[in-house]
Amino acid sequence: MTAAASLVVVCLNADAPASSVSRVLDQLGVGANDPRWRRHGDKLLSVRAIDMSDGRVERVRELPCVRQVVPLPKAESIFECWSDELKKVELSSGAVFGGSAPTVIAGPCSVESEAQLLETAHRVAAAGAQVLRGSVFKPRSSPFDFGGLGAEGLEHLALARDKTGLPVVTEVLDSSHLDLVSRHVDMFQIGSRNMQNSSLLFEIAAHESGLPILLKRGLAATLDEVVQAVAYVLLGRLSAGHDRPGVVLCERGIRTFERSTRFTLDVGAIPILQKRSGLPVIADPSHAAGTDDLVAPLARAALAAGADGLIVEVHPDPEHAWCDGAQSLTFDAFEALMAAPLRTA
Repeated sequence: MTAAASLVVVCLNADAPASSVSRVLDQLGVGANDPRWRRHGDKLLSVRAIDMSDGRVERVRELPCVRQVVPLPKAESIFECWSDELKKVELSSGAVFGGSAPTVIAGPCSVESEAQLLETAHRVAAAGAQVLRGSVFKPRSSPFDFGGLGAEGLEHLALARDKTGLPVVTEVLDSSHLDLVSRHVDMFQIGSRNMQNSSLLFEIAAHESGLPILLKRGLAATLDEVVQAVAYVLLGRLSAGHDRPGVVLCERGIRTFERSTRFTLDVGAIPILQKRSGLPVIADPSHAAGTDDLVAPLARAALAAGADGLIVEVHPDPEHAWCDGAQSLTFDAFEALMAAPLRTA
């Protein structure tokens, strides 16, 4: 590289000793207490405002502890590391986000039992859903509300996948759950409450499974903050040496002064995030609506704005659901949504 760079990302080898950080910093001419550098996990460093025109990149690359050096003119250019690979995310089942048609994720807010999940999985699959959702670890505003079945729920999700062929996505709340969850699902979800949990973003992205990630916008997050959250995920991918970003964003509504809906679906965020990140963006009309009668109109509004898909809550008996029953569609309502053309433009 012959021009100056304001940011350089250094990926260390998996077997690099602790002293490797010092060796890299010495070559970059940065002191251990210099605020311009930051450590991400065990195997990644980012260093800002370094003039890389004097051969420093080449010297760092030659260190035996270094796997890769990525000079970036600015932080946002980390999105350019994968170029067109950002635009499409494919699950192992063949379901694709960012393809020519919208991809629909459907299922209950919470996994309540094997019977409840299997019935739902079969019905949403028959209606045309391509991915099954169901939470087993749930962040709840009240500690006295149902918080999920945990490991038992993961077994139900795996069984539903086997029975229907639908890939599965579920939320991860803690990095200690990653090994367990990765054995049962096809996609990790990072919920709105954890969108700015930087350590969790990094660790999920760096997990050895390399599973795709569904990242939901925080309920009070600006679009700048969403893009910055994605940057943490991309750094995690770099750290682990994964060759694909595998990230899908989700607009799920933000908290505003309006109370007619549970959250305000920010339809304009969909094309903006697609342009700024290059990633597929889906919408969650269920959380935005708060009531079942508004789910279909909001879903169509999101798709008209160019959303790459939907994530919809569906339950066999919404009135008795353990979580978010008011916004969950019945099987008949979901089938009606799927029966009409999802995208008309």
